[in-house]
Amino acid sequence: MKFAPNRLYVESYAKCPNCGILLYENPANEAPETVRANGRTYCSAWCVTWEAEREERRREAPETKS
Repeated sequence: MKFAPNRLYVESYAKCPNCGILLYENPANEAPETVRANGRTYCSAWCVTWEAEREERRREAPETKS
């Protein structure tokens, strides 16, 4: 979520691509460990690591047939 410069309306919404928590432009409301990785903004380093590990687990998982 990004507030407009005059703070009267919300200009855009930004969420952590991993967990979906809303990120705010104002540092007082922002998650304390906001991290930029792979051109995206995450709420914490934990989300960056977890997403990378999830992709690795998906590659290692056996394929299931439907």
